[in-house]
Amino acid sequence: MANQIKVELLAPAGNLEKMKIALNYGADAVYGGTSTFSLRIRSGKEFDIDSYAQGIEYAHKLGKRVYCTINSFPFNSQLKLYEKHIAKMAELKPDALIISSPGIVKMAAKIAPNIPLHLSTQANVMNALDAQVYYDLGVKRIIVAREISLKDCEAIKSIIPDLELEIFVHGSMCFAYSGRCLISTLQTGRVPNRGSCANDCRFPYEIYAHNPETGTTFKLEEESEVGTYIMNAKDMNMASHVDEILASGVIDSLKIEGRTKSPYYAGVVTKAYRHAIDDFYAGDFNAKRYQAELNTTQNRGFTDAYPTSRPFEKNDTQSHGFSIQNGTHQVAGLVSEDGKTWRCKDKTSIGDSVEIVLPVGAAIEEIDNEYGKIDEVAGRYWLTFKKIISTTGKEFESIHSGDLNDVVLPTILPSYTILRRGIDEALKKKGLTDEST
Repeated sequence: MANQIKVELLAPAGNLEKMKIALNYGADAVYGGTSTFSLRIRSGKEFDIDSYAQGIEYAHKLGKRVYCTINSFPFNSQLKLYEKHIAKMAELKPDALIISSPGIVKMAAKIAPNIPLHLSTQANVMNALDAQVYYDLGVKRIIVAREISLKDCEAIKSIIPDLELEIFVHGSMCFAYSGRCLISTLQTGRVPNRGSCANDCRFPYEIYAHNPETGTTFKLEEESEVGTYIMNAKDMNMASHVDEILASGVIDSLKIEGRTKSPYYAGVVTKAYRHAIDDFYAGDFNAKRYQAELNTTQNRGFTDAYPTSRPFEKNDTQSHGFSIQNGTHQVAGLVSEDGKTWRCKDKTSIGDSVEIVLPVGAAIEEIDNEYGKIDEVAGRYWLTFKKIISTTGKEFESIHSGDLNDVVLPTILPSYTILRRGIDEALKKKGLTDEST
């Protein structure tokens, strides 16, 4: 194992802060882009050209990579705009362009011949025949369809060994075939394949039957919590199969979905998969460790999806009873980039203790002063607040989620350290219980 080239861990970058968090929490590379021609218009709007350029520079200083998303499908009227956008992105020197359309693949190869081309999962590559077509067009890496099996990846690699393969291992799943959905277009006019999906599949639905002969319409009553969220796919979670995936030797990159998700998600999920990958190569793989961390995040229920079994063989991919559920933990605060302050994400009071979640490779020491103390308990660090005071001198007994005051820490912590508490404690502080949320 020692001489084996490690698989790449690729994390989402919805904005500059989340990009930096993902890189600090163990990503080898991140993907994202501005809103122009990206399949995540909402997250893309959080990046402008300047902040995106800053992100690329930040990643490159760490020796890490940024892949630029230009993966929507063009109309004829937009082709000139695509040319200009590709040229503009190429000037920033990203490490690859992620593209869906074969025509845009050819365009990018001409405009930016020195930038590697990655084929988006939206192209739905499932077999070696299609993979060969794109490889012949100059594509260096294919992000295969979510429905593909590991065996099919092995087959593609055996025929085109120089082609890199990237698979999704974690994040939201679409109930449609690799995102080819029109429900959002029908109901809200927001086109999924042009980057503005409204996630209509996550909504609760009621089913009715209509008899045109009598004009009668009646509701079909269903068993409680069965079929209410009839199109709501569970979230992919392949952490327990990372060892199997890496042992195959045919996957070059493991990809985490979630550019629109929270900074907490970006940090904790990336760190969990970083540990899973590193532990595999160290001969110390333990799925329970990674699942415990992944369960701290909000999710729609988890499924191991399709790489290790065919779609038609799965019966656990849908969450019929709910759209999203709490994880086992709630983020309480996020430490600033300079490590001197934090901002509140959940009500916090003097006397509260929160768990400290450190970026990969970071270390801290126990301290005790007028602002607070840090203790180590069973290998985890906890911060207890004795004083909550902002950099402007404003003092609080309690500070609430969304407050933009930068609160002084009792000591400098690593950049983007996460502060969190158990979900039961968080709900109790809000006067809520699991049953009432």
